[in-house]
Amino acid sequence: MRTTRTTPTRNTRNTRMLAIAAGLAAAAALAVPTANATPAPVFGAEQLSAASDAVLAADVAGTAWRVDPATKTVIVTADATVSQAELAKIKRQAGANAGALRIERTAGKFNKLISGGDAIYASSWRCSLGFNVKDSAGNYYFLTAGHCTDGAGTWWADSSHATVLGSTAGSSFPGNDYGIVRYTNSSVTKSGTVGSVDITGAANATVGMSVTRRGSTTGIHGGTVTGLNATVNYGGGDIVYGLIQTNVCAEPGDSGGPLYSGSKAIGLTSGGSGNCSSGGTTFFQPVTEALSAYGVSVY
Repeated sequence: MRTTRTTPTRNTRNTRMLAIAAGLAAAAALAVPTANATPAPVFGAEQLSAASDAVLAADVAGTAWRVDPATKTVIVTADATVSQAELAKIKRQAGANAGALRIERTAGKFNKLISGGDAIYASSWRCSLGFNVKDSAGNYYFLTAGHCTDGAGTWWADSSHATVLGSTAGSSFPGNDYGIVRYTNSSVTKSGTVGSVDITGAANATVGMSVTRRGSTTGIHGGTVTGLNATVNYGGGDIVYGLIQTNVCAEPGDSGGPLYSGSKAIGLTSGGSGNCSSGGTTFFQPVTEALSAYGVSVY
């Protein structure tokens, strides 16, 4: 059976041509221009430094920031207390360099992790011992956080203040967050371990490094280094520079405790947000800086 082909009329052809033209126009409207596209701005070292300075000048408590050389941005981590208005203030302060800022949120509130309870005790607060160290003359000390030693004289091993450990010999906070206590009790064991791990040396952190933290409140927890050279604004003028940023959890009382990777000492617990139930962001003072400042070494 032969099929009869119908020849389209002039009106039908015109209608089809109009439909094809409309389709081509729509496709063109959806196309992404390439030749004339405006490339994303690339920020140089001076601009990143200026953006970082602007975050500092904005002085918003609950923020931490660092320059990320991989993305050439300033990563600003804001805790739950920072409002949208405060983030807008930071961007206004950055002005023409606001595009260099990358805002990230973290749960909880940044705090110096200090409380009254257990482990090493000052007159009215508790912290955690970091690393036992000694000087070239063979004198023994321990390192802890500077916000722990700030204003503290004598340290005890118990909440009843029955066993003296020693006296604060140096303290650097804010700006830095490290302090050193000289042992005055010769009967106290001064182990070179963290728990069962023998600490044989110190090293600088690297992004992606696997690390472990030990503290008097929450014990042992691990994670990774997520950033370096972070500045943290704890509020009240307490701003600390050059910290290691991690995803390791911590809680009040863990301050000053050791961060280590294998047998290498890495840092001292400074502060952060969250807890060890939900996680959080924790910052650490690089231990190599404290060792150099006081002329001591781990053993």
